[in-house]
Amino acid sequence: MSRTKIKMTKEDIGVDIFAYAFMTILALLTLLPFMNVVSKALSAEWAVVSGNVGIIPVGFQLDSMKIVIASKEFLTAFGNSALVTFVGTLLTLLVTGMTAYPLSKRNMPGMKFILFMFVFTMFFNGGMIPTYLLMKNLHLLNKRSVLILPALINIYHMLIIKNYYESLPESLEESAKLDGASNFTILFKIIIPLSIPVYASITVFTSVMKWNDYFGPMLYINSPALKTLPLYLRDLIAEAEDVISRSNNLGDVSPEGVTSAAIIASTVPILLVYPFLQKYFIKGMLIGSVKG
Repeated sequence: MSRTKIKMTKEDIGVDIFAYAFMTILALLTLLPFMNVVSKALSAEWAVVSGNVGIIPVGFQLDSMKIVIASKEFLTAFGNSALVTFVGTLLTLLVTGMTAYPLSKRNMPGMKFILFMFVFTMFFNGGMIPTYLLMKNLHLLNKRSVLILPALINIYHMLIIKNYYESLPESLEESAKLDGASNFTILFKIIIPLSIPVYASITVFTSVMKWNDYFGPMLYINSPALKTLPLYLRDLIAEAEDVISRSNNLGDVSPEGVTSAAIIASTVPILLVYPFLQKYFIKGMLIGSVKG
């Protein structure tokens, strides 16, 4: 099938040039600081201290990365963040998806009132101190579950999944019910497999949020054994020289280089997940954000 080529006017070409230039500048502003952190992690001490490091490593070395990766505190924090992110994301998807399913049925009794109650909590909540006291009374302080349970349902994500469910043909469910399928069977064997794009998008949002969560662990976690990566990075920035001295490292490293290496080591895992979910990302967000 042949495609008709649309002739572009001078105004169209001008708009395209401006858009490409603007997006290129915006991408560089986002990428260059990250490249500078990578360069500091791989540069020699004298180059980092003297401020000669830009986006290319000066005096290439891997000692900073070796110190971070060999650190017991880093490995403990990495394991805690990985566990909280994996279990938290899995449970959040399950609970949020199951909550969205009945709310996607327009004939559900009281659906508008229940939906209003969910949306109400997006704008009004108890605040930090009442939430802290609630976690304390539930005996959740200094436990990994305190980083998972309070965020089991994300209302914004629930609304996206609900809209996606509503875009699916109702005839699929009607056919399944005629064959004797229960609501759980329909949800887990028909609806969820057809909703992979929106679940992939929500997985990216949720996992990145939990991996980078700083405020929750700072508020609820005191035990060093339960420290997550954001708390480890906070302490490392203040104690980088002590980390270097404890490592008995004779290499050419600086505190700023070790801090940069820790940032890179904690960022790479979540960056590796994104390419596998990218193909679903735009499709899932667009379909889930537009009410059918």
